[in-house]
Amino acid sequence: MNSINIPSKEKININNSFEILKSNVILKKIFNYMNLNKLLKIVKYNKNLQERLNLNINDYDDFAKIEIEIKPDDNKYGEFINIPDEEKKYFHIYFDNSNKEIKRNKLKYYEKVNSIKIIIDYQIKSIKELFSNCECISSIIFKKFYRNNITDMSYMFSGCSSLKELNLSNFNTKNVIYMNRMLYDCSSLKELNLSNFNTNNVTDMNCMLYRCSSLKELNLSNFNTNNVTDMGEMFACCSSLEELNISDFNTIKVTNMAGMFYTCSSLKELNLSNFNTNNVINMGYISMNVLY
Repeated sequence: MNSINIPSKEKININNSFEILKSNVILKKIFNYMNLNKLLKIVKYNKNLQERLNLNINDYDDFAKIEIEIKPDDNKYGEFINIPDEEKKYFHIYFDNSNKEIKRNKLKYYEKVNSIKIIIDYQIKSIKELFSNCECISSIIFKKFYRNNITDMSYMFSGCSSLKELNLSNFNTKNVIYMNRMLYDCSSLKELNLSNFNTNNVTDMNCMLYRCSSLKELNLSNFNTNNVTDMGEMFACCSSLEELNISDFNTIKVTNMAGMFYTCSSLKELNLSNFNTNNVINMGYISMNVLY
């Protein structure tokens, strides 16, 4: 068996069967004049070539992608995703299972679109403000999330006040540092599953769940807060929140807890006995109107 020496998780092996011998020779000549990036660009969308080379494209970080399904609110229109101008070529958008790519990120007032599929190519390194203030979305489902180099998710869903469903079960937060205002003012969300979140590297959770006023409970038992320095207003104005178990939170590095539970007026119990506040500088309004 011949092997093409390419730096990756595994080598690309070419099967020496008679049926593809001719192709092997051609491919080897091509590979000899290519660097890794050019080679992967050729095989990216060619399923037959991937099979012939015994190549799983998802094993290569360069080809990790994000696939999202969005359902718009029937009564609203406007921007459904924020795309930086310099990154537009990496966003591929399709309406209602169509194969035709849409070159815009805004719904018009006369459109009746049931679903929007968004595929984001591998070059994206930050998804900060991705859906910020996109009030026309009622549902966001992350179907695939192969990226593992994303470091910034701040303001990602901030102001998504019409959002009723948010499926983050495939979310990859392994290397995320910034989650500040990530879910700010997601006031229509009644359920939120964050059990898949890896927060090992997160330092900023400021206003992360601010005004998620329809949430009644949150399970954050898997959260690792060892590196978090800012928890200011993290749960502020979560006025329907009745249960919140954060007894395992490590707060040794936290310097800001101001308004952390401000107007969480439905909380029946809150155990902070494990909180280490030795380094906290600001604790103003931390629990105003929490417990009567």
